[in-house]
Amino acid sequence: MTLVDQLESIWTGILELTSRFVIPDWGALIGLLPVFVLLFVIGPIVSLLVLVWVIYLARAPRAGIIPPDEGARTAPLGADGKPVFPAGEPYCYRDGIIYPARSRRCDSCGDELSVACPKCGVVRSAELDTCANCGLVLKVEPRAVALRPAAPPPGGAAAA
Repeated sequence: MTLVDQLESIWTGILELTSRFVIPDWGALIGLLPVFVLLFVIGPIVSLLVLVWVIYLARAPRAGIIPPDEGARTAPLGADGKPVFPAGEPYCYRDGIIYPARSRRCDSCGDELSVACPKCGVVRSAELDTCANCGLVLKVEPRAVALRPAAPPPGGAAAA
């Protein structure tokens, strides 16, 4: 064997070795196409959907503090001796009782409650959310309870 034959066989070996990496087996790659679609198309879409869902859950509005039910209270009496009812809160005129928001009927007499419109002052049924006179939509939500901190105020002793 001559030197040229040896160089030629070495060169042929190098070409065969590099052809395995450079020229792929297309049949095997086509067989892997579902795996590539799953990894490079569906995977990123699902990852983005999960990321958006996590961001939404982190930023979603939370329910506020639900105050304890204040219950019904007696309306204060005016100078003329008649009960004075605040605007926007349901009340029973017969019994002189002010009820919490979203109440519809009087507990003692069973009458339908009334509400005075805060904008125009027209009295309407508590069943209606919209004032027939001015069109104000009144959906009264209960007030939040103010919580006091358990610790004393900063820089001083606790208030007695």
